[in-house]
Amino acid sequence: MLSKALITVCVLFYAVGSPIVEVNSSHVFNPDWTPHVRIHEVWQLITNSSIGFIVLWLIWIEKRVVLGAAISLAVMGSFIVAYALQDLYGGSMKFLNGSENLVFGINFGLLVSSSIVITLLLAIYIETKTQTKPSA
Repeated sequence: MLSKALITVCVLFYAVGSPIVEVNSSHVFNPDWTPHVRIHEVWQLITNSSIGFIVLWLIWIEKRVVLGAAISLAVMGSFIVAYALQDLYGGSMKFLNGSENLVFGINFGLLVSSSIVITLLLAIYIETKTQTKPSA
């Protein structure tokens, strides 16, 4: 049950929280973004939210907790990979004015994503340790 609760909190961050944070003038309605960039942003938000709701179905209805956590790891781990590779494709978490959302000197998005990945790994650990093992 604890593992499901942890995964649910993680899903709520990327399936509900991200759209709330990004459907505004800094992202979806950013006048400096091209229409092509905006459609990719909205697509990513809808895709991640859809995946999140599928994960909730997997963990609560189908009882596929580890699979749900693994799918969520792919979603949130992908952000960390994109962040790590940003210099290769000209990406940046800085705004056009050069500012960046930092918490204790760490990019806020990276901090949240890393925290979610750690929480998902913890949920997988808890789930695999609490599953009953068949006797030999």
